[in-house]
Amino acid sequence: MTRYLINLLAALTLGQCLLPSAAVAQAPLVVKSLAEKKVTALPPGPLFWRIESFPTREKAQSAAGTWALVAESGGKAWLFTLGPAGGSSAGGTKVAEVGPIPRFDAPQYLLRINEASGAPRSTTPVHTHPGSETFFVLTGAQSVRTSDGAMVVTAGHAEPGHGAGVPMQVSSSGSTDLHALVLFVLDANKPFSTPANFP
Repeated sequence: MTRYLINLLAALTLGQCLLPSAAVAQAPLVVKSLAEKKVTALPPGPLFWRIESFPTREKAQSAAGTWALVAESGGKAWLFTLGPAGGSSAGGTKVAEVGPIPRFDAPQYLLRINEASGAPRSTTPVHTHPGSETFFVLTGAQSVRTSDGAMVVTAGHAEPGHGAGVPMQVSSSGSTDLHALVLFVLDANKPFSTPANFP
């Protein structure tokens, strides 16, 4: 009887060691809010996010306008400005410009910058946002999965995401840790994020 129990425990232990990696729970992607503000209107015309780096947070802040947010991440000061394509801010170095960003009507808008980080295969739950989301990856690679497929954004690149109400799941899909900045234009009167399922 004792030998039977020992063999059974050994078999169970070996079976657990041989489980496919998909059976192992995925770690959550760590998401942190860096900056946000509410505005009553959006800039006229097609919308783009301009991403610029500055020597200091104070210099970025002095260049910030109505539709701009300042944040620090990855050892740098950043200025994120929503507006027409082709602009620039005094004292800043343009890193990326991405758009057009889907426009929508709301009584009040929330502009927000999040930082997303995580080891390879870390992920978010499936969710929606009441507006648009744009991704700028500093290190690693990020996959954005929707019912239409997956978009991969690699280090040094920015891509506009989808419009309001699209179910999505974001994950760290590179071979190194992900560090990304996520830029939002949302309906300020609705929940920031809502759990969802893929159709």
